[in-house]
Amino acid sequence: MNKTMIIEQMTKETKMSKSACRVAMDALLKVIGSSLKKGKTVVLTGFGTFCVVKRKARTGINPATGKKMQISAKRVPKFRAGKRLKETVS
Repeated sequence: MNKTMIIEQMTKETKMSKSACRVAMDALLKVIGSSLKKGKTVVLTGFGTFCVVKRKARTGINPATGKKMQISAKRVPKFRAGKRLKETVS
């Protein structure tokens, strides 16, 4: 399922216009992204938690050449599913 399909489902569930659902989806994604950029954790109770974790620098292998290369440390987003989401899936 992609973003367009989600917006179509939101339109059916909420009976709102497609453009209103698109605006709501874009706003939600923007808020989550900007919060993570600031280092804040976003908790959607029952659904899950978005957070930022620090990944250490490490040595990797370039698959094209087979040579070792240094991969720098960076911050990456992480999602942990909530209890209700886990129960829905299983």
